[in-house]
Amino acid sequence: MGVNPVEEVKNQVYQVLVRAAETGRQAGELTYSVRPDFVIEVPREAEHGAFATNLAMLLARENRRPPRELAGILVNRMDLSGTWVAQAEVAGPGFINFHLDPGWLQQVPLVVEAEGRHYGTSSLGQGQKVQVEFVSANPTGVLHMGNARGAALGDSMANLLEAAGYEVTREFYINDAGNQIENFARSLEARYLQLLGQDVPLPDEGYHGEDLTETMRHFLSQRGEEARHLAPGERRQVLVEFALQEKLADIRRSLADFGVEYDVWFSEQTLHASGEVQRAIEELRTRGHIYEHEGALWFKTSAFGDSKDEVVVRSNGVPTYFAADIAYHRNKFERGFGRVINIWGADHHGHVDRLRGAMQALGYDPGRLTIILMQLVRLFSGGEILRMSKRTGTYVTLDELVEEVGRDAARYFFLMRSADSHLDFDLDLAKSQSQENPVYYVQYAHARIMSIMRQAAARDYQVRPAAEVKLDLLRAKEELAMLRHLADYPDLVAGAARALEPHRLPRYAHELASIFHQFYTNCRVLTEDRELREARLALTRAAQIVLANVLGLMGVTAPERM
Repeated sequence: MGVNPVEEVKNQVYQVLVRAAETGRQAGELTYSVRPDFVIEVPREAEHGAFATNLAMLLARENRRPPRELAGILVNRMDLSGTWVAQAEVAGPGFINFHLDPGWLQQVPLVVEAEGRHYGTSSLGQGQKVQVEFVSANPTGVLHMGNARGAALGDSMANLLEAAGYEVTREFYINDAGNQIENFARSLEARYLQLLGQDVPLPDEGYHGEDLTETMRHFLSQRGEEARHLAPGERRQVLVEFALQEKLADIRRSLADFGVEYDVWFSEQTLHASGEVQRAIEELRTRGHIYEHEGALWFKTSAFGDSKDEVVVRSNGVPTYFAADIAYHRNKFERGFGRVINIWGADHHGHVDRLRGAMQALGYDPGRLTIILMQLVRLFSGGEILRMSKRTGTYVTLDELVEEVGRDAARYFFLMRSADSHLDFDLDLAKSQSQENPVYYVQYAHARIMSIMRQAAARDYQVRPAAEVKLDLLRAKEELAMLRHLADYPDLVAGAARALEPHRLPRYAHELASIFHQFYTNCRVLTEDRELREARLALTRAAQIVLANVLGLMGVTAPERM
């Protein structure tokens, strides 16, 4: 997988420290039975060096000496030959700061150029099979803002995990069984009969969106009045099968237009038809976690941290949604996923502990199930909140949002905040072509780089491979700042994948764009100095590769012109 320049230098620093500690111990200057598990981190202030360690402070207790004194011994015992470390110094209460030869950063364009679109990837996941289930909207309507945010988060999270070496499956769970489908069918029947001129009220618990009327118009245009004289149960079955097919086709198209493609579309109906729901309940019963009360079957969720036990089979013999969810997640683990990730709306928070408890009751490690709760989206325009109502059908849909601001802006804005933070989506800002619009700002940086490359070609300036140019000429503070940010990218990807935090991507992209704009302003790329020009073009091309890579993980395009 990809090369990580920062990790390679940190490994050098680690080996320098290990050898210094061992040399000091052999000389009788240091004492430790087991070498402490020290850390190497980046100081907050750049003047404190590239890296710092707490090793001396951890040695203090066993040596019964001041950390600064021990740090001095370690520094004196260091052999820095053959490394990028230029200087090590004692700082503060006993930290050791490491200052590096700028040559380590000047090698970064070589690595980025060689790795290309693979720069930033790693083998962190070691091929572990991971499933990411997201959106999974009820197929009873169109996709709304919550679904859109979940789509952006889930798809980018899957991209991150793939970049970090996991084998990822994207899955959509189709809720095509249960009470909501029965209410959906009755709502469709009412709309169908209304279109045929009958005075039929919508059911109180039904779906009132105008999209159902449109679906029934499509049914009439394609199949006429064939369902008019069927028995109600049979009529509802015919109508709901037609509507589900149409709604799912619309959902697939909307998500594809948003840049999201799934590997698996999993039907809840199949769990009931195959007997998997019943088998999951029987396994829980066999393990002693099911009891009967007032004719219903209950799962002892309170034994696993839930506030109260939950019904899995109603007194009328019909399994609950929770029972199907247990069977579904059992099915996920039976398919061999080492880790299962769900992205849910925050309104599902009460369901988390009981589902994890069910997996534990079935013998699975609940730590293998990660449930990310996603907070609400508020849509703003003209400084005012756009009200959304699922019942009245007046909420803004995913299709409308993409049509209004474009796929790139929509996806970028949805990723700008962590999933557990409320998101205020400013429509006017997302549409603006200004520096204040973060996606425009980042994409403009990429387009500006491509413009520089076109200008270089127009002047017959050769863009030489990084290995053939004098990268040691890149010494200006703006050049070194960009080199360091490029070097940090693999760590950024690995850290975001490990933490399941795709919101780190737009933050990094915006910082890189800002650093590039400063470099462009203060360091003339197409200078008359050939050697300096070639070095700066190599750096500029490296920035272009990394910008394109991070935008790609977000599902956002890297434009050549704007």
